Amino acid sequence: MMASIGEFDPLNTRVPATKIEVTVSCRSLLDVDTFSKSDPVVVLYLQAVGTKEWREFGRTEVIDNTRNPDFVRKFVLDFFFEEKQNLRFDVYNVDSRSCNISKHDFLGQTFCTLGEIIGSPGGRLEKTLSGIPGKKCGVIIFAAEELSNCRDIATMQLCANKLDKKDFFGKSDPFLVFYRSNEDGTFTICHKTEVIKNTLNPVWQPFTIPVRALCNGDYDRTVKVDVYDWDRDGSHDFIGEFTTSYRELSRGQNQFNVYEVLNPKKKGKKKKYVNSGTVTLLSFKVESEYTFVDFIRGGTQLNFTVAIDFTASNGNPSQPTSLHYMSPYQMNAYAMALKAVGEIIQDYDSDKLFPAYGFGAKLPPDGKISHAFPLAGENENANCVGIEGVLEAYFESLRTVQLYGPTNFAPVINKVANCAAEITDGSQYFVLLMITDGVISDMVQTKEAVVNAASLPLSIIIVGVGPAEFDAMEELDGDEVRVSSRGRFAERDIVQFVPFRDYIDRSGNQVLSMARLAKDVLAEIPDQLLSFMKSRGVEPRPALSSSPLPELHRHI
Repeated sequence: MMASIGEFDPLNTRVPATKIEVTVSCRSLLDVDTFSKSDPVVVLYLQAVGTKEWREFGRTEVIDNTRNPDFVRKFVLDFFFEEKQNLRFDVYNVDSRSCNISKHDFLGQTFCTLGEIIGSPGGRLEKTLSGIPGKKCGVIIFAAEELSNCRDIATMQLCANKLDKKDFFGKSDPFLVFYRSNEDGTFTICHKTEVIKNTLNPVWQPFTIPVRALCNGDYDRTVKVDVYDWDRDGSHDFIGEFTTSYRELSRGQNQFNVYEVLNPKKKGKKKKYVNSGTVTLLSFKVESEYTFVDFIRGGTQLNFTVAIDFTASNGNPSQPTSLHYMSPYQMNAYAMALKAVGEIIQDYDSDKLFPAYGFGAKLPPDGKISHAFPLAGENENANCVGIEGVLEAYFESLRTVQLYGPTNFAPVINKVANCAAEITDGSQYFVLLMITDGVISDMVQTKEAVVNAASLPLSIIIVGVGPAEFDAMEELDGDEVRVSSRGRFAERDIVQFVPFRDYIDRSGNQVLSMARLAKDVLAEIPDQLLSFMKSRGVEPRPALSSSPLPELHRHI
């Protein structure tokens, strides 16, 4: 129990980024009933990442006698930007009372990702149904909306009185640990206050926490708070605990928000035990924050750019030992990293044109060294069509350029930064993926480039492939210490570095390796986008109005 406190990592307490409500309608469904129209129902299946197995998630209600249903029952899904959430929608005509869906007439199906629905203009996506050879099955229309209680941020302050004395020579050094309860009765840590030294009557600093982290949207769910006495060696002493809920806390300072701190062990042993002190809520306020989904629905596009390391240290591409080796049987690490990240980001980029560059190679015909050459080989147009287009251009470049060196990052970063500097109104946010096998040669210039880029709508993901030591990269990933150049610090942390080898699935399952990599490198993008928008005072535009559904007599 105690270990979990010391190792508390807010990133690993997996709270859904937000909850998304998906509304479903269909138009022009097949008629299969002889004497009347169909009685449709839509079944949603989610795909498990590793096994690729489809599991039923839920069903709409059945609407009688219509080819153009607007379903009332909605699907509420947890949305994780950093995961590819594959969805399958099957439409059936219900013609008996059986719950077994295979006993009913199949009317068609479609596949998409949750990101595709959210990333469509106004969060509205129309897909053609298929699956019955030779027949037009009609269309299915999805509308996605974020549930509003996901965006609230609570700020509160607490103090305590007459806590138990735990230290032999002094008083106690108290701190609080907050847990939210899960559906299965377990608890997940969600906040830890600072330690206040040598007092039994501490007043903690106000702190801010997303409401969803505290109660996952359920205002009456138990919130458990443990009170500990801090010890240098990490074996913190338990003083006592109390429970509350978001709803109770939200009533603010009043006589109900004074909590007795109870220690069950002491209570069992001592007849006269009353409590181990009290904790009082001093203040509580809730504010709404804009979310990543607000900006995407308001039309903000993610601009995805790729830069690939063509230095000689990768090894001769025609040799199986090379990191650039193209095996007919499996993708190399460069292709896997590119595909893993690109396939998720592409859902949020409507033109699907991705600039792709290489660095560290000698180019034909005259052997000029370049640190930002377009992979597509066109003069200055680096755009590739779709992620497949980027992969093709990458494979083509391997055949035409000579791997060389050194490993200079700054030219590509500055190239993308120049594009980002032209559009700072919030309509575009740039994500640069750099894949490299080694140590940066131009660290001084790269740091300067990162510090300059930190004030722009840009995030940089660096994936290290191969066995090299990547210690220098950690300097750029400003999680611990913000990157600086010539005395100037980056105003935001915009670089995320990971070594691909940490994500490779031991059983050789490439799909799992790619999913793990994408999950980690993309997890910070939504908050980085929000931190830029906030720093510039940019608000999301109203959700793009999607064209309304064709007006039809609605069957409810």
